[in-house]
Amino acid sequence: MLWSAIQIGLLVYLALLALIYFMQGSLVFQPALDREFRATPANIGLPFEPLALTTADKETLDGWHLPARRGSPARGLVILFHGNAGNISHRLDYLRMFHDLGFAALIIDYRGFGRSSGKASEEGSYLDADTAWRHATEMLGYPAERIVLFGESLGGAVATQLAVARKPGALVLASTFTSVPDLGAEIYPWLPIRLLARIRYDSRERLNQVRSPVMVIHSRQDDIIPFAHGERLFLAAREPKRFLEIAGGHNEGFVFGRDTWVRQLDDFLRSALERLPPQTPASAVQ
Repeated sequence: MLWSAIQIGLLVYLALLALIYFMQGSLVFQPALDREFRATPANIGLPFEPLALTTADKETLDGWHLPARRGSPARGLVILFHGNAGNISHRLDYLRMFHDLGFAALIIDYRGFGRSSGKASEEGSYLDADTAWRHATEMLGYPAERIVLFGESLGGAVATQLAVARKPGALVLASTFTSVPDLGAEIYPWLPIRLLARIRYDSRERLNQVRSPVMVIHSRQDDIIPFAHGERLFLAAREPKRFLEIAGGHNEGFVFGRDTWVRQLDDFLRSALERLPPQTPASAVQ
C-alpha cells in the first residue's frame, strides 16, 4: 500500500513537471487575462496615430504613436513595453504621464496580445521590440540617444534585451524581475524550475551589457515580484544608474501615482538626455 502511494505521488509529481515544461508559455504570457479593449488616447484628449507594424517574421503588431505636445519640441520618444497581461488600452495613464513630461510615445502590443497577430513567445517579443525600434528610428526619425525604453514587469525584460542590441538614451525598469527562473524558483521552491525553464528573460545577466543610463523602480509592497529583484537589478546595472522606491502592490504602485515619483523620473530622464537639445522629427509633427 505504501509503495503504491509513493508510486502515485511520483507519477503526479512527474506529470506536474511535464505540465510546467510544456505549458510554461501560458503561465508566463497571459494575453487573455483581460482582452477588453477599453479606450484609445483620444478618450483622454491625446492625439495619436494608429500603427500596424510588420515584424521580420511577418506578424502584424497593433500600436500607437503619440506626438509630443503641440507647439513644443519633443524631449525625446518613449517606447513603452507593457507587462504580461492586458493590452495597450490599459496603459493610458503612462501615456498621459510621458505626454505631460514633454515626450512623444510609441506603444505596441506584443504578438498574441490585444489586436496583434501571432502567438506570444520570448524570442517573438524580442522581434516585436526591435520592430518598434526600427519604426522609431527609421520612420519617425528619432536618433537612438533621444529614445527612452520603459518596461513594466515582463516589459522590463523585453526593454533590457533591446537596450543591449541597440543603445538608447535611457532604460527604465518598473517592477521588473531578474529572470523567469529566479522568480519561478521563489514561487515554486519544491520544483526544479531552473532546469525546466525554457523561457528565461534574464535581465540581470543582460544589464551588465547595457551602457545607457538605467533607472530601476520598485516597491517593497510588490505582491508579485519581490523588492529584492529590483535591488539585484540595480546592483547588476552599470553607472550611471538610479533607484526609485515607490509604494503599493504590483498592480497599484505605478510611478504616475504620486507627483514626487514623477518628478524623480523626470529628473533622471533630464540628466540622461541632456546631451542633446530637444528635437521633433518632421514626421512626428502633427
